[in-house]
Amino acid sequence: QVQLVESGGGLVQAGGSLRLSCAASGRTFSSYAMAWFRQAPGQERDFVANSWSGGTTRYGSSVKGRFTISRDNAKNTLYLQMNSLKPEDTAVYYCAVGEIYSGNYYDRRLYEHWGQGTQVTVSS
Repeated sequence: QVQLVESGGGLVQAGGSLRLSCAASGRTFSSYAMAWFRQAPGQERDFVANSWSGGTTRYGSSVKGRFTISRDNAKNTLYLQMNSLKPEDTAVYYCAVGEIYSGNYYDRRLYEHWGQGTQVTVSS
């Protein structure tokens, strides 16, 4: 079984920073893509960023240049460093894992394992 647990969410003022963590346990998944998605109330769950074990990363256009995804394969932990936060970044942030090797990495329907999410609130 693969279990994902997000942490690090909270309340921060606009322009501030926050670092999210996703701790994974269970089956080995080092070859899988790991990703962050987010979902604001009444909206769809949108792609934020993902990472492969080889070092390749991808970012959604709304966060590129502000967020940095990283991965520690030895610890089975995924991170999301969020800088220059904006009120529109407010959402529940979810960690996900999927057997995705190329295109459509941004499609939430292709990810097989999900955490419960952690709330990020950015005040103006």
